[in-house]
Amino acid sequence: MEGINRIDSFEHPGVRRTVYVLIGLYIAVQTAVFARGEWWAPVLPFALLSVALALFSLDKLLGLLVFVTPFSVTLEEFDLGVAISLPSEPLMVGVLVLFVLKLLVDGRFDPAFVKHPLSLVVAAQLVWMFFTAMTSELPWVSFKYLLSRLWFVVSLYYVMSTLFRTQKGILRFFWLYLIPLAGVVVYTLIVHSESGFSKESSVNAMYPLVKEHTSYGAILGLFLPASFFLAFRFRMGLDLKTAAIAIFLLLMAGLVFSYTRAAWVGIVAALGAGLSMHFRMNRAWFWRLAALFLGLVFLNRATLFDRLERNDQDSSDDIGEHVESISNISTDASNLERINRWNSALRMFEDRPLTGFGPGTYQFVYAPYQNPREKTIISTNNGDVGNAHSEYLGALSEQGLPGFLLVVLLVYLSFKTGIRVYYRTRSQQTRFFAMMAVLGLITYWVHGFLNNFLDMDKTSMGVWGLTALIVRLDLGRKGEELPDDRPNQALIPSDDRI
Repeated sequence: MEGINRIDSFEHPGVRRTVYVLIGLYIAVQTAVFARGEWWAPVLPFALLSVALALFSLDKLLGLLVFVTPFSVTLEEFDLGVAISLPSEPLMVGVLVLFVLKLLVDGRFDPAFVKHPLSLVVAAQLVWMFFTAMTSELPWVSFKYLLSRLWFVVSLYYVMSTLFRTQKGILRFFWLYLIPLAGVVVYTLIVHSESGFSKESSVNAMYPLVKEHTSYGAILGLFLPASFFLAFRFRMGLDLKTAAIAIFLLLMAGLVFSYTRAAWVGIVAALGAGLSMHFRMNRAWFWRLAALFLGLVFLNRATLFDRLERNDQDSSDDIGEHVESISNISTDASNLERINRWNSALRMFEDRPLTGFGPGTYQFVYAPYQNPREKTIISTNNGDVGNAHSEYLGALSEQGLPGFLLVVLLVYLSFKTGIRVYYRTRSQQTRFFAMMAVLGLITYWVHGFLNNFLDMDKTSMGVWGLTALIVRLDLGRKGEELPDDRPNQALIPSDDRI
């Protein structure tokens, strides 16, 4: 027996020699393969680890997916036929495969979650996207886009929802995303500091972890409300409280120095919504104030438009001047190019109002719809730069009026459901979770008027994850689920450990 114990121990000389030899062989093989330009070499051990987790502990696989997403790098220069983020998207594909196998074996997935109104809208979006892909101007592009949306939605909405059956699972999700996101911010700030935190260098300081500063700002906005609540509203030990405050301050600094004006607007909108929810503003008063605001804007529209045309403050290193440039529609190239893209999207909609040009096709077909008088110094006809710069107009031009209405319905039901949970639940912690989700989504969907990033893994993790959280909290409020203590019995077994 003693001999067996020694053989099973790493202290046994034979075991140690074997381990060292295997490590040496592994390093030699990896080095040789990578030296030949084979980019997949470092991915292989990670893939093996993912398979092992999928076989023995699917909840840990989801936790791994959440944790690696902020660090994932998008590969576009390799001949893969489509841009893909490593290692997050292969993990999502794996989760999609497991989800399909689950359906084939059991024939169903969490009926209460699937039948929720928000889930029905999400499913309707996928169905309509499939239909518009068949009628697409570029079917191959549209079906690739649909496939990527499918593994985003399945892994980050349906399957990720199983992590939200317990309060520990919800907190685990936020911590696992916020910790590496803080690392991304630290990396970005270090790179940015080398250029004196200039606006010009802010555009690509986060590369290659994030492609550019507008998507970086959208990601920070999605998770800034969660970091605030963890730092200042939840009760926890001093070490965790210190870490939460540090992460919140890092995300704030990252957002400020991102120079992303759309993200700043989203944060202001979330702040206003948060205050109205906290003070439980009566819905009647809310709509009265909204109507008053819109009425004043309409009555003074001529004066306001004249002031906008006279604003010639371009984007700047000075934070105050940069904020002022948000309303510059006379000389700011970024703002003018957005208007050019929006008008092109509207003209595309006029040509194909029902089905649009197909998911993911905007950048390849919008060039002829540009008005030469609206083009800017950064306009292009090559179909290789950007999209409609709007989640709403992008859907309108690519998927027609039904696609646009489904996006609007998704946003409306997300806010309505989350606010209802906040007002009607008796659990203070559930109220905190509901507000974290609602405010995070407000930052994105307001930002979505000016940009669209749902084809990115990092923003999709926030949007679909927070939407799934709202649904799970709503089911818990109705008594169909108990997020505090009910065990996870869906796709992923839960033991409250990760």
